[in-house]
Amino acid sequence: MDEVIHINVKSYKDLLKRYIETQDETSLYGVEQVSKAFIQENILPEEIVNVHIQAMENIYPQLSEAYRHSLNFLLEAMISYGLAHQEFQMLREKQVELKSEIAVDANMQNTLLSSPIPEIEGMDIGIRSEPAHDMNGDYHHFTKAADGRLELAIADVIGKGVPAALCMSMIKYSMESYPEEQKTPSNVLYNLNRVVERNVDPGMFITMLYAQYCPSEEKVRYASAGHEPGFYYNAETETFVEMETKGLILGVTPETKYKEFELEMHDGDMVIFFTDGVTEAKDGDRFIETEELLDIMRDHIHLPAQEMVDQVYKYFERLQGFVLRDDFTLAVLKKEVYHLFKHDDYLFPFGSSSLCFLISSLPFPIDSRISVSASMFFRFM
Repeated sequence: MDEVIHINVKSYKDLLKRYIETQDETSLYGVEQVSKAFIQENILPEEIVNVHIQAMENIYPQLSEAYRHSLNFLLEAMISYGLAHQEFQMLREKQVELKSEIAVDANMQNTLLSSPIPEIEGMDIGIRSEPAHDMNGDYHHFTKAADGRLELAIADVIGKGVPAALCMSMIKYSMESYPEEQKTPSNVLYNLNRVVERNVDPGMFITMLYAQYCPSEEKVRYASAGHEPGFYYNAETETFVEMETKGLILGVTPETKYKEFELEMHDGDMVIFFTDGVTEAKDGDRFIETEELLDIMRDHIHLPAQEMVDQVYKYFERLQGFVLRDDFTLAVLKKEVYHLFKHDDYLFPFGSSSLCFLISSLPFPIDSRISVSASMFFRFM
């Protein structure tokens, strides 16, 4: 290797001398190739400057002192540059390695925690969960019980990376392994709290809201472990009411009990669940008011649930300059309104999620519209 370096140094000196005499393009091309060879041999910038100084002293032994001092000054500058450049390269390599690890973590999280929306009789469901960065500190999980009951968990894990993803995974599989006949919201949170208290680092905090919707009873039951209170929308009065929630965050004390609440769901009623990335979003230095969220929900309340949450997310995304400051999760459970449309003595059944599309695309005028119960509606399907 030393012999190769010696050859390249000699080539540099010869090329420099020829260029000073002729200023030809061949010398410039030659030094370009020598520079590539220096890179392959890990020759530092200050070493190249030193080679240049030696070459100039050989070519012009009578160099002025001022010029010699200038070259020595350049050499010192290159030594400092070389050290800084090496540190920069090491940091870049570590950054690339860290990004790669985060990408693996994010893929693992998506694989472990994916949760498709189940089809539940009489319920239109929408969910949007977006991480502020690569890893999502929010968690949501849907399941459909054997009796047709919808189960929904929304959690916010204060902690990032692999530990948070593994914690969410533990919560998911703990919920899935719990016997269905004992799966009330208060029982689920009570047992999850014991699991978290025993197995999760004390510095990691978890808030959760767990809810169930039973189609046969048309009721939502829920319990909260220090989570953001959701909102209930009454379609008859067209008003939002903050849902009552009480409960300590998961993992503080092992015997914490959680109070269960209940809501009746009528046609067109809706419940909204979210994490603090929604309520604590900022427009510049201004925190977005809760009433602003509800106004946006009202503006899109005629849409199917999934379109509604998508439009709300886009609004918040634009408001924050397309840079989320916190993880964003918003879920909507909307009680379907079923309609029978009459035309020329024929009845056409449609659910509320297809209503807007229907009105805009029917090739004939609607004679009348009747809102019916789910049981009557499905007799016409």
